[in-house]
Amino acid sequence: MTLSYDISGDGPTVVLLHSSVCDRRMWDPQLAPLHKAGYRVMRCDFRGFGETPVADGPFSDAADVCALLDHLRLEQFALIGSSHGGEVALEVAALRPAAVTAVALLCAGMPGHAPGPALSAYTRRKKALLAAGDIPGAVELSLTTWLGPQANDSVRDRVRDMQRHAYEVQRAAEYTSAPAGVDLARITAPCLAVSGAHDMADFRDIAGRLPGRVDRARHLELPWAGHFPGLERSGEVSEVLTGFLAETWPVRS
Repeated sequence: MTLSYDISGDGPTVVLLHSSVCDRRMWDPQLAPLHKAGYRVMRCDFRGFGETPVADGPFSDAADVCALLDHLRLEQFALIGSSHGGEVALEVAALRPAAVTAVALLCAGMPGHAPGPALSAYTRRKKALLAAGDIPGAVELSLTTWLGPQANDSVRDRVRDMQRHAYEVQRAAEYTSAPAGVDLARITAPCLAVSGAHDMADFRDIAGRLPGRVDRARHLELPWAGHFPGLERSGEVSEVLTGFLAETWPVRS
C-alpha cells in the first residue's frame, strides 16, 4: 500500500488526515478520547511525511487516501482533517459522498483557494530558506507562523520534530500533490469547520465561508486557538470532535 497507516480501536471508523507541517503523530492526543467515545481510528501519512516515502511520479493526496480506503474496504467513515488534511478531507468527501458520514475540519485549507498576502509571504520565505539549505530556519519559521499562544514547549518540540522530518525527507521529492479537481457541492455529509482566532486570515476566511459552499456545514471559531488547536488544547478540541461525531454519526449500542 502506498501510504503508511495504523488502525486502532473498535466501532465506526474515523479517518484522521494530518497537516502539511506535521504527520499522523499529530493526532496522538485525540486517539484515546475517540476510542473512549466508541470509534475505531485510521490515520495515515501522506507521501513525504512520517513513514511514507516521497512519490516517484505524479500523485494526488486525495486519490491516495481513496485508494487506501478501498484497500481497507471501508464503506462508511467520518473524516477529520487539519489544515492541508482538511483540504484533502473536503476532496475525499466530494469524491465519495455516499461513503462519508461526517467531516470535521480544523483550520482547513480549501481546494482552489487563492493565497492571501500573509500566506504568500510565508510561502516565499519558506521556499527561500529551504533553497538555501536552512532546514532549521524553515522549521522555526513554521513554529512562529502556525503555533498559537496556547502552545507549550512540549507541543512546540513535537511540531518541530515532525516538521524537520518532513523537510529532510522531502529534499529528495520531485513531485507534489496535485489538486483532485472536485465540486464541493457534491458533499452531502454534515461538516464542522473550526477556525482559530490567532490563525492566519486565509484559514479563518475559509472556515467562515464554508457554510455558503457546503449545504450542511457550520462554522465554529475558537478564540484562544492558533493553527493547531488539537495540539494546543487537546482536551477541549477532543470534546468538540467527539461531540460533533455523537451528534452526526452516533455509536450504536
